[in-house]
Amino acid sequence: MTRVAIMQPTYLPWCGYFALMQAVDIFVFLDSVQFAKRSWQQRNQVKTPQGAQWLSVPVISKGKRDQLINEVEIDTGGNIIDVHRKSIEMNYARAPYFRELGSGVLSCIDPKKTRLVDLNIGIVKFLCGLFDIKTQLLCSSDLHGCGTKADLLASLCVELEATEYISAPGSKAYLDESTAFEQIGLPIRYFNFHHPVYPQLFGDFLPFMSAIDLIFNCGERSAELLKQGIEVIE
Repeated sequence: MTRVAIMQPTYLPWCGYFALMQAVDIFVFLDSVQFAKRSWQQRNQVKTPQGAQWLSVPVISKGKRDQLINEVEIDTGGNIIDVHRKSIEMNYARAPYFRELGSGVLSCIDPKKTRLVDLNIGIVKFLCGLFDIKTQLLCSSDLHGCGTKADLLASLCVELEATEYISAPGSKAYLDESTAFEQIGLPIRYFNFHHPVYPQLFGDFLPFMSAIDLIFNCGERSAELLKQGIEVIE
């Protein structure tokens, strides 16, 4: 059995993103589709004493409305990645596992990266190591998928000889409108993540933060907490 999931590369993803990676055999970064501004592709949230704080990566977009994700360049003029690193250090310095894991995490948020896709995938791969995720990781731009939306996903699954496609629930609406997977005889199952509740800094628990929140607060327990939240349904 070969379970495949396909998702756009996200900046500092939440823990459900990594749980989906944990649940499959092959995970494809969908980097060959059009970039969407102000999406999870370029921003995410961390917890602060004032609540959730957005960390957004500025990108060069003028005259590039139709650029693909793997073409997007970071606007490095304001040294924003260094600002993000300082914000993370300031807000998580007192977390139980920051001293042990902080330098490694901050090093993968690399201000020398000029392409958004390289920054995002570099972060994801590093965090996969901390979550003990051994799933095979590929980029759609290195494959031969064709078509758009469901047709593209189905094409990639055929190329990878998938036996099941595991989809995020947010894709259900447009997948239900397509017969692409029915035509190739590939079942779709939907991923559901039960968000763990764990000790956090700064008061009441706040879900849906970047996965670094889980890592800095729970350390080596983070991998097991991810696994406990995984559910794949018809």
